[in-house]
Parts: sequence; structure tokens; C-alpha cells
Amino acid sequence: MATQAEGSGPQVNLFDPEVQQCPWDAYRTLREEAPVYRIPGTDIFVVSRYEHVREVLMDPQRFPSSAKNELMRASPTDVERGRKVAERFKAKGWLPAPTLAGRDDPNHKQMRAMFNEAFKPSRIKEIDPRVENLAYELIDGFLDEGECDWVSRFCIPLPLFIIGEQMGAKREDMWRIKGWTDAFFHRISMMLPEDRHLEMVDREIEAQHYFQPIFEKLREQPDESLISVLVNTVIEGWGRPLNDNELHAEMMADTFVGGSETTTNALAAGMKLLIENKDVWAKLKSDPDRYMRTFVEEVLRLESPVQSLMRFAHEDVELAGVTIPAGSIINVRYGAANRDESAFECPEKLDLDRPRAGAHMAFGSGTHHCLGAPLARRELTWGFTAVVDRFEDMDFAEGKNDFTYHPHFLLRSLKQLHITFEPKKR
Repeated sequence: MATQAEGSGPQVNLFDPEVQQCPWDAYRTLREEAPVYRIPGTDIFVVSRYEHVREVLMDPQRFPSSAKNELMRASPTDVERGRKVAERFKAKGWLPAPTLAGRDDPNHKQMRAMFNEAFKPSRIKEIDPRVENLAYELIDGFLDEGECDWVSRFCIPLPLFIIGEQMGAKREDMWRIKGWTDAFFHRISMMLPEDRHLEMVDREIEAQHYFQPIFEKLREQPDESLISVLVNTVIEGWGRPLNDNELHAEMMADTFVGGSETTTNALAAGMKLLIENKDVWAKLKSDPDRYMRTFVEEVLRLESPVQSLMRFAHEDVELAGVTIPAGSIINVRYGAANRDESAFECPEKLDLDRPRAGAHMAFGSGTHHCLGAPLARRELTWGFTAVVDRFEDMDFAEGKNDFTYHPHFLLRSLKQLHITFEPKKR
């Protein structure tokens, strides 16, 4: 077994905003030269090959999701900052408890059972007509204009309004909520200076004070909404439902950001890919019933809205011949695994005939496989079905795009996408 010397191997800086704009070459370098790579100056080990990512995800005993010190989760590279974040939450709002994604069994399994009930197939089926109607309603709202910022006019409101309705929020409050989810998005980016980080915490606390009365009302008057299930279901093995700290954590991480932000980013990425690959657009239009499912999976694989998440080493572990010391953070790079040549033929190609297109890691794998995946797939399917039905063709708006992504260590999010389009004659 070898222990990788700090700074040895390729010099790849995944904290560099320029690298984050187009990380694919960096990922290839890591897969080829250092598939388990310690980021210099940190205790973070990056795992980039498909087989090793899968090994980590399928072995929560060796690679748990819970941090020994939860302050590491608030700020993985700066525990002292994590302490300040925790103090700010406690002083002004509710300190978010570990989310579902940050728990291990049996605690995770018990909590997951409640979420499985909330996101069960019959509930997603009930939501499906609303997703379909909203996708067409949004496009029809700007169809006569001939151009738009695709991100703000379609990609954000489609999943945001759907999850917002399920979470008991009023339609007129949705864009205010978007500001709060943006704060969470930036807070977990690992890219902010301390003052901006704490500013994002303050904005997130505003969201907590918005949702707290909703929790309290639903405890008194339960209804059929998804949020009522989260608020009131007694978790087997716990003997109680989620408390306020747990609910506030779930509202930001697993419902609004997990349930809208990542789908927003996939909708934006898919449109960009269609414009860049007009042969794929023509093929998709020719037979959407045949190709839509694979197109959605290819967008998820190629762009991986969740580029990476964290696991932890509570004791020394070995991976790919490298010893990862106890106390280390393991950065599981889905975005790199999803373009691994050993797992996907011509991985950089958007292939509507790709076999096993759903074998990607965009939703993770194992016990922590994304519970919102069925809803996300429905939103992406209806979103792009509406595009096929309403657009004859589309292009990038000349001179309006710089195609920049938000600086972020974990997620991939296009800031804006200005397009022009020719409405299909109806």
C-alpha cells in the first residue's frame, strides 16, 4: 500500500474557477495519472475513475457519509469557519442537522424509509400532469418573443415551482425562495471568502423563518402535501418525526436545492448540447418517443449537475493501492466517472443509441442513490418534450453568451443561456 505524498502526482487544481468552467481535461489527467489524488494543502482525496467511484458508493462501512466532526461538513477545508457558521445558525435561526445524504445506517435507513414514502411512485405519478402542463405553460409564455434567457425563463421555474408547490410555498414567493436556495448553493460551493460565506448563512436563515410557520401549521393541520409527510411522519426506530433542525436542513439540501437546482442545471445543459449538436436535435425531433429517454440520460451523464459529493474516512482505508488516512475527506467525482473511457465508449459523445445509457453516476449509487431521481427524470423528459413540440429550431443568441458557470467545487451550474428560436407552426 502506498500513501500518496502531498503535492505528488499531477498538479490539478479543482478549486480553480477556470478549471471548473471545463473540467473534462483535468478529470482525464486524474483518471490516467492519479485516480486517487490528494489535493495539495488539504485532507481531500479525489476519486475519479468509474470503478473506484462505484466502490466507494457501494461500501458505506469503509467510506461513510457522516463526518466525525460535523463542522467539517459546514466548511470541509476550514473547521474554524465551520464553527462560525454553526454559531451564526444557532444565534439567529436553527442549526441544520445532518441531512439524509450525510447519515449512515441504521439512522439513514430509518430516515430514508420516510422519504421513500414521501417520494413514492404513486405520488410522482400524481405530480406528472402538473409537470407536463407547466413545461408547456412556461414555453408558451415566451414563444412569440423569439428569444429568451433559457435559464431564467424555463430552467429555473419548471422544477422550482413544482417542488415549491409540494413544499407549501405560495407561487408569488417562488423567486424569493430562489434567492434563498441560491444562498445555500453558494454556501456549499467551497469557493467563498469567509465574509461572503456568513452572508449566505444569514440569507438561508431568512428562509428558515419563512418555513417555520409552515411546519407549525402542518403539525396542527396535516394535509396531503409532500411537506406534510415530512413534518408529521413518525420515523420507525426514532419514535418521533423530524425536528425543526432536521426539517430546515432537508428543506434546503434535499428538497429545494436537490429537487430544483440540479434539474435546472440539467435543463440548461441539455439545451446547450442540442444547439451544439444539431444532428442530435434532428434525430430527437424525428422520433422523440424512441430517443427522449436516452437523450435525458446522456445529458445527465455528460454534464453531471452534481459533479461531486463527499464521503469520509473514519479510519485508514485503502483505495486503488493508495492509503487514505483516518480523518480524510473523500471527494467522489461523478463528473469524472461519467466520462471514464473504461466505462463508456466515446464518452465525450452525445449518443442517442448508447446502450445502457442509464448506467451513469449522475444520481449516485448504492444506499444514497438520489431519491428525487424519478421526479427529476420526469421534469427533464417533459421539459425537452415541450421543446420538441414547440421549437422548429433554436440557436445561441449572437453576442449575448459567455457560457460561464458559477464557481463551485461540487455542482455545475450555467449562469445564463440566451437563445433564439423559431416556433414550430401549429
